[in-house]
Amino acid sequence: MDADPPSPGDPGIPNPVASAVDRDKLLAGLGKDPSTPFGSNATAVGGDASTTGKGMLLGNPHFPWRGRYRFTQQQLTIPGKYDVAGASLIGSPVVNIGWNKDVAWSHTVSTAYRFTPYEYKATGPTSYVTDAGPQELQHRHVTVTVKKKDGSLGREKEDLYRTPQGYVIDAPAVLMPWSATSIWAIRDANAEQLRTIDTFLNMGKAHDVRDLLRRQDAAGGMPWVNTTAADRNGDVLYADHSVVPNVPDALAQQCMTPTGRILDQLAGLPGLDGTFADSSCQWGTDADAERPGIFGPKNLPFEIRRDWVMNANDSYWLPNPKQPLEGYAGIIGCERCERTMRTRMVSHYVLDRLAAGKKESPASLRGHEHENRVMAGEVMRANGDLDTLCGETGETEACQALHDWDGHSNRTSRGYAIFEEFIARLPAQGVWLTPFDPNDPLNTPRDLNTANPQLIQAMSDAIAALRAKKIPFDAPWGSLQVAGDRGAPAIPLGGGTGDAAGNANALASRWAKDNTDHYRPVTYGSSHIQAVAFLSGGRVNARTILTYGQSEDPHSPWSSDQTRLFSRQTWVHFAFTPAQVRRHAVTTEVVRGG
Repeated sequence: MDADPPSPGDPGIPNPVASAVDRDKLLAGLGKDPSTPFGSNATAVGGDASTTGKGMLLGNPHFPWRGRYRFTQQQLTIPGKYDVAGASLIGSPVVNIGWNKDVAWSHTVSTAYRFTPYEYKATGPTSYVTDAGPQELQHRHVTVTVKKKDGSLGREKEDLYRTPQGYVIDAPAVLMPWSATSIWAIRDANAEQLRTIDTFLNMGKAHDVRDLLRRQDAAGGMPWVNTTAADRNGDVLYADHSVVPNVPDALAQQCMTPTGRILDQLAGLPGLDGTFADSSCQWGTDADAERPGIFGPKNLPFEIRRDWVMNANDSYWLPNPKQPLEGYAGIIGCERCERTMRTRMVSHYVLDRLAAGKKESPASLRGHEHENRVMAGEVMRANGDLDTLCGETGETEACQALHDWDGHSNRTSRGYAIFEEFIARLPAQGVWLTPFDPNDPLNTPRDLNTANPQLIQAMSDAIAALRAKKIPFDAPWGSLQVAGDRGAPAIPLGGGTGDAAGNANALASRWAKDNTDHYRPVTYGSSHIQAVAFLSGGRVNARTILTYGQSEDPHSPWSSDQTRLFSRQTWVHFAFTPAQVRRHAVTTEVVRGG
């Protein structure tokens, strides 16, 4: 919150015009960077579509392989009272994603915003207008410990300013400068709650998906994720019942300032008039909400079905194409809007199997994790379009390798690197001849525009990029894409780019420090993967992989053991029952109170 009042040397900037704003940079500044998104997949199959007649879940969060967002596996048991297994982010004392004997769940990052900006008319450097008259900003002095460039610790002093809604910011990059005419403050719904740990803890006691959702709603602390779940009864759930500011569309339309309207047009985030922040533009209160200021369950999207649901970070609109969810506030997400190739791929894994007259089995559902189909490749190859486009470049050798590509992103797939380079260069417009159709959302857009010179140039540039790096066009993908987390050997990996290419097994290289002599050292993507199926007799079939290993110490035998399993497309049989735990125990430590 490094914000200072305007001065003659830093007066702020005037309000922008929407057409002059770089939307991608704006989204990045709001925590929704299109180039480095947080992502995940979750698919729940119910009793009507499963061979078991019971629920099954395949969950795969896509998270960093290094740093504070790593998962660790755990099982928490109080005999006879509590028994939950799964994984949690470092620092969480409870299971975040997991299962008990009756219900399994996973999470995907939601499209909803957790905050709204308020714009106040300034009457001085630190004063602003309200409908109750002029007010002075609250001024607070803080001193914090910081790490200096040389590694030592020091103390830094900062001045913080706030209104009753939240802290003042000075952020011209996201259209919120502290200027002589405007002051912006952020009200954050998650900053007003400390219920997240309790929410996860109580979810672990659920008996079925309905009970899971009830417990989630009662706690009111699901911070920023969707929930996809399956239960022993054969019911499946999708819900975005996360913490969302109670800003229905009517309130947003009434209260947006001119700049706030630009924010909404470009990023789906309404900027509200701070003059009325304590009256007519205050966040609403639902009778069924756990606390004031957030949407209650009746105004949040969910559905419970007997066949299947999924989410892959697109909005709540389409967990199942038979039952679109519509009529919710725009601050939660978009409706009748285009799906990513990854969403289409995750959906088609189930749709294609059911269309072939087969139900999902525990083996087939977990098998989707390693099928490594590439949705964009399948769509672009229709009618020979990808070959036609490549042929326009005159690059015979590369186009033959692309033609011979098996259409997957397996370790053994050859020619896939060309497609990865091509997909990274797609222009924003003109890729497809058949546009997106909200009445056929999982099959459109399609029909590659082979006559678009920008696409031909993108293919030429992709081929040239590989040639410049001296990478053979038919190199096996696993020789190019390897593990890149701290101290990991260069273990070959399948999978690839998620949203644009359409890999459900999404992997990426971001800020890599290890194995950088390889084309693509993986530092982000598929992380704690769980495939959970409920069986007869109270049994649970749980298979997991923690792709980067349980230990972050590269000298530990548990640092890369699961990475090797992930490379071989195999699973860990998770020891869940007391007998299984005793059988597989490596060490046991008993702690007694004094």
